[in-house]
Amino acid sequence: MQAYYVNNDQTKNPGLHHEVHTADCAGGIVNKTYLGYFDNCVPAVAAARKIYSDADGCAKCCPNCHRG
Repeated sequence: MQAYYVNNDQTKNPGLHHEVHTADCAGGIVNKTYLGYFDNCVPAVAAARKIYSDADGCAKCCPNCHRG
C-alpha cells in the first residue's frame, strides 16, 4: 500500500490538471491534499476526482493512471 496525494496547484504541471502522486514523489509539493493509502493509483485517482474532476496520475509515479 502507498500513501497518495493530489497537487492542489494545477499550474505546476504541463497538462494544467491536478496530479495524483505517491508520497515519495509528492515530497517537494507544498500545496497538496492527502488522499489516503491505496493498493494502486486507480482508487487514488478516483478519490482525487471527488475533489478535482480533472485529476490525473503523475507520469512518473502513477504512469498507469496518466492520461496526459
